[in-house]
Amino acid sequence: MAPTLLELAHWSTWAVCAVIKLPQLAAVLAAGSARGVSTGSLLLELAGFLVFLRYQIYYGYPLQTYLEYPIIIAQDVILLLFILHFNGNKKRALFYGVIFWGGWYMITLRKWIIDLALNLCTFISAASKLAQLRCLWQTKDSGQVSALTWSMSAYTCASKQWAACKDIYNHNDYE
Repeated sequence: MAPTLLELAHWSTWAVCAVIKLPQLAAVLAAGSARGVSTGSLLLELAGFLVFLRYQIYYGYPLQTYLEYPIIIAQDVILLLFILHFNGNKKRALFYGVIFWGGWYMITLRKWIIDLALNLCTFISAASKLAQLRCLWQTKDSGQVSALTWSMSAYTCASKQWAACKDIYNHNDYE
């Protein structure tokens, strides 16, 4: 029964991640505005996802451990482009693209750099959420922030943690 629940956790996480940013994208598009959505928060989130994905690829982890990250990254990039468009900052897209592209390669120049970058991912993720909350506090308006996207994010975090614990537990049973 445990492997079935574990597979369900993996598959449901992938399914949710396939559409996780769509409610946010829909809200921004429908309003024609990115009010209440923090560009800084999205950039930090994207940086954390890219570091995690690069780490997984660098060390040759199985695809199932990081399959959702390329999907979320693609959605984040699309969302970032819409936010930049609605905020009148389309020219910054190229700058951000160059920074992320360069970072993608630079973090693997030395093993210690990628290891340090991964260790900082928790702080980057927390900073991302704090930046979004700060934006909400400053604007006093949730604007186009999607509660559904945040809820789906909470679910995927919880299911990934549970699945990781079960994977470790099941792996230790076979040793």
